[in-house]
Amino acid sequence: MNNKYERLLLKNQICFPLYAVSNMITRKYKPLLDELDLTYTQYIVMMLLWEHGQTNEKLLCESLCLKSNTVTPLLKKLQDKGYIEKTRDKEDGRNLVITLTKAGKELQDKALGVPECIAKEFDLTPDEAAELYRILYKLLDQDKQNENI
Repeated sequence: MNNKYERLLLKNQICFPLYAVSNMITRKYKPLLDELDLTYTQYIVMMLLWEHGQTNEKLLCESLCLKSNTVTPLLKKLQDKGYIEKTRDKEDGRNLVITLTKAGKELQDKALGVPECIAKEFDLTPDEAAELYRILYKLLDQDKQNENI
């Protein structure tokens, strides 16, 4: 192959292994989340709510790197399942507050084994996992900084 096109080889792209690993991880989560009746995106919303108890839609979108048009139907489904309540902020009616219901809090106990099951799927040392985590969050932080420019 002509050296001129070397940088276009799939094996030389950082995007491809990130894309492929992301898909692989989501596939590994699927059977575990099916037992909880959650999609992966619903699961990360629930994790954020389990951590904070409640949030608003804007912070949820920012924290999970999601767009509002993705979050709106997702929240509707979680509300239909009885896991969350959506209310308007009394001080600012434009602000949508998302709160866990009793059923949403109880789901947390059912989800306790998910991270351990996923961790067993990968043969990474604790140091490798920490380094991967550090690099991925470095990329995410750079992207957030670029959005604020």
